[in-house]
Amino acid sequence: MQQVPVGGELSLGVVLRFVDVAFDALAGAREEIDALNVYPVPDGDTGTNMYLTMSAARDALREACAGDEDAPLGESLATFARGALLGARGNSGVILSEMLGAIARRIGRAGADETNATVMAEALQAASDAAYAAVGTPVEGTMLSVMRAAAASAVECSGRSRARARDVFAAAAGAAREALARTPEQLRLLADAGVVDAGGRGLSVILDAAETVLTGRRPVPVTAPIGTHLIPVPVAPLPQGDLTADGPAYEVMYLLDAEDAQIAPLRATLAGLGDSLVVVGGEGLWNVHVHTDDVGAAIEAGIEAGRPRRVRVTHFAEQVERQAAERPAPRARSGRRIVAVAAGPGLGRLFEEAGAVVLPGGPGRRPSTGEVLAAVRDCGACEVVVLPNDADSVRVARAAASTAENDPDLEGIRVSVIATQAQVQGLAALAVHEPGRAFDHDVLEMTATARHARHGAITLAARQAMTMAGPCEPGDVLGVVAGDFVVVGEDRFAVATDVLERLLGGGGDLVTIVAGAEDSDGELAARCAAYVEAHHPAVDVVVYDGGQERYPLLVSVE
Repeated sequence: MQQVPVGGELSLGVVLRFVDVAFDALAGAREEIDALNVYPVPDGDTGTNMYLTMSAARDALREACAGDEDAPLGESLATFARGALLGARGNSGVILSEMLGAIARRIGRAGADETNATVMAEALQAASDAAYAAVGTPVEGTMLSVMRAAAASAVECSGRSRARARDVFAAAAGAAREALARTPEQLRLLADAGVVDAGGRGLSVILDAAETVLTGRRPVPVTAPIGTHLIPVPVAPLPQGDLTADGPAYEVMYLLDAEDAQIAPLRATLAGLGDSLVVVGGEGLWNVHVHTDDVGAAIEAGIEAGRPRRVRVTHFAEQVERQAAERPAPRARSGRRIVAVAAGPGLGRLFEEAGAVVLPGGPGRRPSTGEVLAAVRDCGACEVVVLPNDADSVRVARAAASTAENDPDLEGIRVSVIATQAQVQGLAALAVHEPGRAFDHDVLEMTATARHARHGAITLAARQAMTMAGPCEPGDVLGVVAGDFVVVGEDRFAVATDVLERLLGGGGDLVTIVAGAEDSDGELAARCAAYVEAHHPAVDVVVYDGGQERYPLLVSVE
């Protein structure tokens, strides 16, 4: 049997793509999952909690590796797991963080002689085992049983001849969907409400994302029949007065600095105080979650075990009323604003001069979802257009837009994200922005202009690698068109003019050249502008000082 060694499918690049796809999928399914939430408490936040947990893990991973797919896999995964632990929200989020941590730890210690299929199957089994161990009283018909079914199918698949990681995840995701459809048969509360388990649905979304990344196939839609089962439609949320009719009134959560030996006594104490007990973590840092009527005792138990911090207490029955009472009157919002991510100080000035709210960005310092959301909130407009100007920031911007439009404090706000993949596309879109137009028409015009702006760049190779244009060595000049490397050379001007000719091959009326920090005197940009004027006299040229790092030139053709 020919085995596939670790490192083929299991790379940091694959992990980064999975995290992005899972993050997007949870963002899209968040409201649906919230509507399914009837167990253990029908407080309608399971989807939001899982989404926020994944968001925290994703942000930690992105910050740690700064988008570098060659960063150490083990260290990056450890940071990802810690980010999930620190950012875990609610019962479902804490369990999810333990699952993600177990998977990350198993992949991180994979040996060179192990197959991808074996590592991933064992990782999923470790996630299931860790989740069951973390929950005080495991209940079937929840995300626990969905994970167990997925892990069992993964282990069975990994034993087959020539099995690969993609096969393991396809099997796991399929088993999760089938187990999800069975949850109403296992938990009477779900059957009575006519829904599947919310946490199980969120877990299925995440496993579907892994299947998509590794196989390129889109999984079976969740509303389609699975075998003889049809996944039910969510029912209307239960009245808030029913939240704690049959259970504890409070949710208590805190991070805990404590020695491992203190956790067993803590579990025993908390188990006697309430239910939905989950304690996850290790190596001195733990995330504690419990539903109880005695908040003081739950916190005192943490103090006896170690040092609690980030203590959060939620009163289920009064949650909505308290939030409404504490919420300040929404600030009057009017007009339309643009929020743009700028990769350099010069680009920032260009966007600001055009009236945009600017967020610093660029490789290694892309804005987080929270930063984009804060910009949308603080701009004071009732209509906001976001220009992320970077492929990775598009996902972040969309998550922020979705959050803003569902924020009660921002009632009535409209946020549209134009998926600009490059800084020059953002400049092109902003050039046709017209506040006097209807919002949808303005967004349509800006989107069309951005899409028709063909973009390229030149950069320098940081390491030896194989590109679409052939091998490169450190210091080589790389020409980029639409995000792909198309030229490898030694002379910046020669590579830049090659890129320009490729972009102008489809025609064009305007060339925009943006000088980077490495072309601070503008000499290369000026030479390229002169080249265009000499060889394409009918084309207009504009040159800007962008100040962006890593890219001596950015160019576009409209």
